[in-house]
Amino acid sequence: MKVLMLNGSCNVNGSTRAGLDVMSEVFASEGVETEIVTLGAKAVVDCIGCGKCAELKRCVFNNDEVNNFVAKAAESDGFVFGTPVYYAHPSGRVLSFLDRVFFSSRLANGYAPFHHKPCASIVVARRSGTSASYDVLNKYYGLSQMIMVGSTYWNSFHALTPADVSSDEEGLQVLRNLARNLTFVMKCLQAGRNAGINPPVAEENVMTNFVR
Repeated sequence: MKVLMLNGSCNVNGSTRAGLDVMSEVFASEGVETEIVTLGAKAVVDCIGCGKCAELKRCVFNNDEVNNFVAKAAESDGFVFGTPVYYAHPSGRVLSFLDRVFFSSRLANGYAPFHHKPCASIVVARRSGTSASYDVLNKYYGLSQMIMVGSTYWNSFHALTPADVSSDEEGLQVLRNLARNLTFVMKCLQAGRNAGINPPVAEENVMTNFVR
């Protein structure tokens, strides 16, 4: 089993990465492989709604990690998406990245790389804005038939620097329990498939426009 993790921070080894590393240790103890994709400080282009992904079966922009991430998603069993909090909101780069990841996968293959797979968001802030940022990231999963996994509190922790992460004992506990819960759901899904229980096939999309 493999969990694909996104570090949506411009700081390669910042507080977001420290939280992902805490979870990675738990996954490793459960025999689950992890891979962390880090956005870093490189510019991330916004989705421009061109629709070319339906034709190309990938995002038209091919100079960052979006298309590689979607390809890796197809081979992954679960996901963790991490972001720092900026102005009570996720980082702009992680939203631009996920807009293109999910929009391109929707038009290219109907969200197939993400369907019926467990996922979780984690957010880190010095002080405020974690709940709002957590809510924003969770919107992506609700429209792609993913299974959102929770913990013993909302999936947030507090730090200004990576060294601060170890001081938030409750936050660390939330991260560890989240990793265990995600592992549990992945194993249950695998056991179901082994028993011949397959995910349902959704009805064909019907779009209702509310503009008259």
